[in-house]
Amino acid sequence: MTASFEELVVSIRARFPDLSPQFQAGAAFLLDNPDEVAVSSMRKVAERARVQPAALVRLSQLLGFPGWNELRKIFISRLRTRPEPLSSKARTLVKGGNHAAFAHDMEVAQQHNLATTFAQNGARIVNAARLLRKAPHVHIGGFRSCFPIAFSLLYGYRLFRSSVSLVSGEAGTLEMQLRSIAKGHAAVVISFAPYSREAARVAEVAREQGSMLVAITDSAVSPIALNADEVLLFTHDSPSFFPSLVAASAIAEWLVAHLLALEGNTAVRHLSEAEEVLHAKGAYVS
Repeated sequence: MTASFEELVVSIRARFPDLSPQFQAGAAFLLDNPDEVAVSSMRKVAERARVQPAALVRLSQLLGFPGWNELRKIFISRLRTRPEPLSSKARTLVKGGNHAAFAHDMEVAQQHNLATTFAQNGARIVNAARLLRKAPHVHIGGFRSCFPIAFSLLYGYRLFRSSVSLVSGEAGTLEMQLRSIAKGHAAVVISFAPYSREAARVAEVAREQGSMLVAITDSAVSPIALNADEVLLFTHDSPSFFPSLVAASAIAEWLVAHLLALEGNTAVRHLSEAEEVLHAKGAYVS
């Protein structure tokens, strides 16, 4: 029997192709709506998943649980381990007062974030770069605090590739922008817990419209990672009130470097042309 939500996701995804249509419908609902499973009755979950309650019991047993209640405990436990509210961490920070200790803690946290992120993404970053290179167009989406990461990735990538665009959703235009994501394209979505509704929407539409999906996120079972083709994970520990995005920024830089290396001399030529134009048009102080 699985002991964590992450293990349960791995188990369901491995078994999914062999499940009956009823079990597939139930399992898909569990993965797509984990919060609702944690707070709803079995009958309500069955109604929303459009399956019989008995199917959820049998699915639970197939997954190694005595019954539905034991399976549901996994979802309840996941809900209880949600990120600490920012206000709670802010109060702790205000009470601290030791500036020297805080600087040391910040340095240690950032070193840990970077070391962990680089250690777990070696092969993944190469696979993600190859996936993006094959796509005729790449869409990049990051919202709220993840917007700078998305923009940095876009800016670096656009220096040597023109068919890259930002999904920003400004002035309520998100749904209009999502219409441009087409079959065969690729989308890069960036988000961490608590996950942006807009980021989840971009990931959802990308899969619906036949686009490849790369998720840059903090969990292999985040809403944008569950159906992704490639998942690049970053850690965001910080003694500050807000999660650190240093490692996420490093992933964006790392990914752009791999993309340029894969493109080779063609990318170098485009980069040189972009630099010449920027200087010629007065983009920089002479």
